[in-house]
Amino acid sequence: MQFRIERGALADAVAWAAGSLPARSPVPVLGGLLLTVGEGRLALSGFDHEASAHIEVAAGTGAAGQVLVLGRRLLDICKVLPEATLTCAMEGSRFTVEGGGISFGLSTLPVAEYPALPARPARRGSVDAAAFATAVAQVSVAAGRDEALPVLSGIQLRLDGASMTLAASDRYRYAVRTLPWRPDRPDPEPAQVVIPGRRLAELSRSLAKAGTLTVGLDAPVGDGGSGRGLIAFEGSRARTTLRLLDGRLPRYDKLFALADPAVAVTGREALADAVRRVAVVAEPNSPVRLGFRADGTVLLQAGYEDDIAAQRLPCALTGADDLTVAFNPAYLLDALTSLRTPRVRFELLGPGQRALLSGAPAADGAVATAADEHRHLLMSVRQLA
Repeated sequence: MQFRIERGALADAVAWAAGSLPARSPVPVLGGLLLTVGEGRLALSGFDHEASAHIEVAAGTGAAGQVLVLGRRLLDICKVLPEATLTCAMEGSRFTVEGGGISFGLSTLPVAEYPALPARPARRGSVDAAAFATAVAQVSVAAGRDEALPVLSGIQLRLDGASMTLAASDRYRYAVRTLPWRPDRPDPEPAQVVIPGRRLAELSRSLAKAGTLTVGLDAPVGDGGSGRGLIAFEGSRARTTLRLLDGRLPRYDKLFALADPAVAVTGREALADAVRRVAVVAEPNSPVRLGFRADGTVLLQAGYEDDIAAQRLPCALTGADDLTVAFNPAYLLDALTSLRTPRVRFELLGPGQRALLSGAPAADGAVATAADEHRHLLMSVRQLA
C-alpha cells in the first residue's frame, strides 16, 4: 500500500475522521483509523459503535490496500509535519509517513479485528448545511449534560413535509428551531428521532461548509421515538452515522402556548451585554431580575444588600403595567445569544412561570425571515419576598 498526498489535505481528513473516535476505549482497534487506498483516492474511516465517520480525498496512489493505525497518533503527526507532499506506505508491519525531510513510523493494528462500518441508511432528503449548523447551535444550548438521562442530552429531529424541526430540553428550558428541508419523495411520512446532542453539534459544525447535506434515516417512521436505528449526514465526500437514542422529549406545543401573556420587546445585544455586566455581582445560582415598566424601560438588577448592580434599557411593554421576573443569568444569556435577530420578544406570564423568547425584527412592520423561526422557553425564578 502506498500513496502521495499534500499535508494539508491529509491533516484535514484525519482531523475530521478522528472526531468520531472515543477518548478512551477498552478495545484498542476502536481507537484506530482505517485508511483504504484505491485508484486516485484515499478513504479514512472511524467507528466506535455509536458513531462512524467516512471521508474520501484525492491522492496519488500506487499500490492499493488497507491499514489501521491509531487515529489520534496520526493526527498528532499531521499537526507537526511541514507543508509538503507526503509519501505514505507500508514497510513490513509499519506504516510510514515521510515529507519535508521528516519521517515517522507507526505501528499498525489488526485490520481483521476492526468492526464493519454500518450500512448507509436510506436517503430521506437534503438540507442546507450552513442553515442546519446554525439551527443545531441554537437548540443545543438547551440540551442536558446529565448522561444519566440520555434522552435529555439529545436533540430531537422531526421531519414533516418540507419542514425540519430541531428541539432540545434539560427540563429547565426548551429550545425549538424550524427550518426548511427538501424531502426526496412527495408527501413523506413524518419521522421523529432523538440524536446524541454533543455529537450532532460537533458534526454540524464540521460540515457547515459542505453546501448541501444529504440526510439518511434507518428508523421507524412516525413519533415512536425508538432508539433502534441510525441517522446519516453526508456532504463534501464526507459521511457520518449516529446511533439514535431511546425515548422522546416532552411535547412542547402546549408548553409554548401561553394564555394572554404580557409582551416585552427590547434590543437583544444590548440586553445580553447588560446581563453580563450586572451578573458580575451575583452569587452562584443567583438570578438576574428584569423589571419591565410601562414607561418604556426595563431595569436589570442583580445582587443583594451592598453588592448590587443595575442597568436600565429601553423596552416596549404591552399587556401589563409593570412586571418583574427573574432568570438564571447563564440560561438567559444562552437564550439571547442563540437568537439571531436585532431584538428579542418576551412573552411573560409572571414570576416563577414560563417565559417564551423569540426573535423580533429590527423595526415594527419589518418582515420576519426564516432565521426567526427559533423559540426558547425559560422558567423564571420565583423570588423570595
